[in-house]
Amino acid sequence: MAKITIIDDSKATVDMLAAILRGGNHEVTAYLDSSSVELSIANEQPDLILLDIVMPERNGFEVLRALRRDSSTRNIPIILVSSKNQPTDISWGKRQGASDYVTKPFSPESILFAVSQFV
Repeated sequence: MAKITIIDDSKATVDMLAAILRGGNHEVTAYLDSSSVELSIANEQPDLILLDIVMPERNGFEVLRALRRDSSTRNIPIILVSSKNQPTDISWGKRQGASDYVTKPFSPESILFAVSQFV
Protein backbone atom coordinates (compact mmCIF):
# COMPACT_ATOMS: atom_id res chain seq x y z
CA MET A 1 0.00 0.00 0.00
CA ALA A 2 1.38 3.36 -1.05
CA LYS A 3 0.56 6.85 0.14
CA ILE A 4 -0.57 8.81 -2.93
CA THR A 5 -1.45 12.50 -3.22
CA ILE A 6 -3.83 13.79 -5.90
CA ILE A 7 -3.78 17.46 -6.94
CA ASP A 8 -6.62 18.37 -9.30
CA ASP A 9 -9.17 21.21 -9.30
CA SER A 10 -11.99 18.89 -10.45
CA LYS A 11 -13.75 17.17 -7.55
CA ALA A 12 -15.18 14.59 -9.95
CA THR A 13 -11.68 13.67 -11.17
CA VAL A 14 -10.33 13.57 -7.62
CA ASP A 15 -13.19 11.31 -6.53
CA MET A 16 -12.67 8.99 -9.51
CA LEU A 17 -8.89 8.77 -9.01
CA ALA A 18 -9.31 8.25 -5.26
CA ALA A 19 -11.79 5.40 -5.83
CA ILE A 20 -9.42 3.73 -8.31
CA LEU A 21 -6.44 4.08 -5.99
CA ARG A 22 -8.31 2.97 -2.88
CA GLY A 23 -9.51 -0.05 -4.88
CA GLY A 24 -5.81 -0.80 -5.38
CA ASN A 25 -5.32 -0.63 -1.58
CA HIS A 26 -3.56 2.74 -1.61
CA GLU A 27 -3.93 5.52 0.95
CA VAL A 28 -5.08 8.74 -0.72
CA THR A 29 -4.78 12.44 0.14
CA ALA A 30 -6.27 15.00 -2.23
CA TYR A 31 -6.07 18.73 -2.85
CA LEU A 32 -8.49 20.71 -5.01
CA ASP A 33 -6.37 23.86 -4.77
CA SER A 34 -2.84 24.05 -6.12
CA SER A 35 -1.96 27.40 -4.55
CA SER A 36 0.06 26.16 -1.57
CA VAL A 37 0.44 22.39 -1.68
CA GLU A 38 4.24 22.23 -1.44
CA LEU A 39 4.40 22.60 2.34
CA SER A 40 1.71 19.96 2.86
CA ILE A 41 3.48 17.57 0.50
CA ALA A 42 6.84 18.21 2.17
CA ASN A 43 5.26 17.36 5.54
CA GLU A 44 3.30 14.32 4.31
CA GLN A 45 6.03 12.84 2.10
CA PRO A 46 3.73 10.77 -0.14
CA ASP A 47 5.14 7.90 -2.16
CA LEU A 48 3.66 9.31 -5.38
CA ILE A 49 1.79 12.39 -6.66
CA LEU A 50 -0.86 12.52 -9.39
CA LEU A 51 -0.95 16.10 -10.68
CA ASP A 52 -3.31 17.86 -13.08
CA ILE A 53 -1.90 20.55 -15.37
CA VAL A 54 -4.83 22.85 -16.17
CA MET A 55 -5.84 24.48 -12.88
CA PRO A 56 -6.70 28.02 -11.78
CA GLU A 57 -4.25 30.01 -9.67
CA ARG A 58 -1.16 27.88 -10.42
CA ASN A 59 -0.95 25.32 -13.17
CA GLY A 60 0.51 21.86 -12.70
CA PHE A 61 3.79 22.79 -14.39
CA GLU A 62 4.38 25.51 -11.79
CA VAL A 63 3.64 23.07 -8.96
CA LEU A 64 5.84 20.41 -10.57
CA ARG A 65 8.79 22.78 -10.90
CA ALA A 66 8.38 23.98 -7.30
CA LEU A 67 8.33 20.39 -6.01
CA ARG A 68 11.43 19.53 -8.05
CA ARG A 69 13.32 22.56 -6.67
CA ASP A 70 12.66 21.59 -3.02
CA SER A 71 15.17 19.08 -1.65
CA SER A 72 12.50 17.46 0.54
CA THR A 73 10.17 16.71 -2.40
CA ARG A 74 12.40 16.51 -5.48
CA ASN A 75 12.62 12.72 -5.46
CA ILE A 76 8.89 12.00 -5.11
CA PRO A 77 7.62 10.50 -8.39
CA ILE A 78 5.03 12.74 -10.06
CA ILE A 79 2.61 11.52 -12.72
CA LEU A 80 0.90 14.25 -14.70
CA VAL A 81 -2.76 13.39 -15.38
CA SER A 82 -4.08 15.80 -17.97
CA SER A 83 -6.46 16.41 -20.85
CA LYS A 84 -3.51 18.00 -22.66
CA ASN A 85 -2.82 14.98 -24.85
CA GLN A 86 -0.60 16.14 -27.70
CA PRO A 87 2.90 14.61 -28.03
CA THR A 88 4.37 18.07 -27.40
CA ASP A 89 2.39 18.35 -24.13
CA ILE A 90 3.67 14.99 -22.94
CA SER A 91 7.24 15.80 -23.95
CA TRP A 92 7.07 19.20 -22.24
CA GLY A 93 5.68 17.63 -19.06
CA LYS A 94 8.52 15.14 -18.87
CA ARG A 95 11.08 17.88 -19.57
CA GLN A 96 9.62 19.82 -16.63
CA GLY A 97 10.36 16.85 -14.35
CA ALA A 98 7.32 14.56 -14.55
CA SER A 99 8.05 10.89 -13.96
CA ASP A 100 5.20 9.82 -16.24
CA TYR A 101 2.15 11.22 -18.04
CA VAL A 102 -1.39 9.81 -18.28
CA THR A 103 -3.94 11.49 -20.53
CA LYS A 104 -7.60 12.10 -19.73
CA PRO A 105 -9.92 10.39 -20.17
CA PHE A 106 -8.14 7.57 -18.39
CA SER A 107 -9.14 4.04 -17.49
CA PRO A 108 -8.71 2.50 -14.05
CA GLU A 109 -6.21 0.11 -15.64
CA SER A 110 -4.07 2.92 -17.08
CA ILE A 111 -3.94 4.68 -13.71
CA LEU A 112 -3.09 1.52 -11.77
CA PHE A 113 -0.47 0.54 -14.35
CA ALA A 114 1.21 3.98 -14.18
CA VAL A 115 1.14 3.91 -10.38
CA SER A 116 2.60 0.39 -10.30
CA GLN A 117 5.70 1.65 -12.09
CA PHE A 118 6.63 3.77 -9.05
CA VAL A 119 5.18 2.17 -5.90
